[in-house]
Amino acid sequence: MRNQTKPATKVVLAYSGGLDTSVILRWLLDQGHEVVAYIADVGQKDDFDEAKRKALAIGASEVRVEDLKEELVANYIFPMIGANAVYEGRYLLGTAVARPLIAKRQIEIAHETGARHVSHGATGKGNDQVRFELAYYALDPQIQVIAPWKDPEFLAQFKGRTDMIRYAEEKGIEIKSTLAKPYSEDENLMHISHEAGVLEEPGNVAPDDVYSRTVDPEKAPDKPTRIRIEFKDGRPTSVENLDDGTVATGPLGLFSYLNELGAANGIGRVDLVENRFVGVKSRGIYETPGGTILLEAHRDIEGLAMDREVMRLRDMLAAKLAELIYNGFWFSPEMDFLMSAIERSQELIDGHVDLKLYKGGVYTLARQSPSSLYDQELSSMDVEGGYDQTDAEGFIRINAIRLKAHHAITRQRAAAAAREAEA
Repeated sequence: MRNQTKPATKVVLAYSGGLDTSVILRWLLDQGHEVVAYIADVGQKDDFDEAKRKALAIGASEVRVEDLKEELVANYIFPMIGANAVYEGRYLLGTAVARPLIAKRQIEIAHETGARHVSHGATGKGNDQVRFELAYYALDPQIQVIAPWKDPEFLAQFKGRTDMIRYAEEKGIEIKSTLAKPYSEDENLMHISHEAGVLEEPGNVAPDDVYSRTVDPEKAPDKPTRIRIEFKDGRPTSVENLDDGTVATGPLGLFSYLNELGAANGIGRVDLVENRFVGVKSRGIYETPGGTILLEAHRDIEGLAMDREVMRLRDMLAAKLAELIYNGFWFSPEMDFLMSAIERSQELIDGHVDLKLYKGGVYTLARQSPSSLYDQELSSMDVEGGYDQTDAEGFIRINAIRLKAHHAITRQRAAAAAREAEA
């Protein structure tokens, strides 16, 4: 039966080394389970050796530390950027895009170790529980999930953070690094998010110490940074710093370099209230420097190389695709369908975009593409270029037919209403 903790068996736990998952690890052991601790390196600035040592000290039978950074960028972030997927028009999906990869590898480890159960530390109020568990079930319909924050026995034992700290002290679990942490944060290559604490009141101005990845735009360098991003089939292939000649290539290398440049120039800060899938509104602060730069460049090269009607259809799909990623449906038939369409739309999105990074802003300077659909003579105000301007008269008349009909009916109804009022 899903979400139950008995009978005892082997469990692969998504482990971070923080208070929650350390308590969950010990609690699973108390239930008689054997626990394999799984640590996914998706670009967070954690001490993985220390986390591994801690998990073994608590009692994990094995600890797997998996470097997923390259795969995250190449197979998750780049396809998402290729779709221009932004949730509710503002959130660049930094947490959401990493969850399916983490869950995928967790299921693979379960298969490798013979475990039939997986577990995570996501709460019952948030999005991550949905993202993890939908991915688990999609990838292995027979997998059994232990979700402590939805387990009545666990909830009866742990009413809140105080109970968890007391339990950790009783069990000899190190907690010194978690006691003073004022916010709930998630970090990976795409972004870092900040929630909870004083941020739970939407009317509170976020303190300066919330931000940890990007410099305050007001304190960013007074001199702009100019870069060039190359694209092939909608995917970035290189980044060149036009000021000092630095070149970064490869998915992880170029994205890491964009993060570095964006952070130094105060780019990618967003403070918003969003709608969680479970029906709760939440306030979050996100820092997404590299992703913000890359999205701007990608949108711009599409403007040059993508057909107008293809772009309109893709934009319709992008909003739905962003919703699917946010809600945890990466491994779904509808996601496969949409991604196939997105990949087809990117086949001719080649070329480069020059940008200026300055005090929190990303500004496009120029672009070129061998697949350009831009015709300078057709667009020119000075050259006819084979365009007969008198043709526009008939074009306008045809498009005006329905407008004339609509407004004729509107005027008739208004006149009739006026006559009734007078009578």
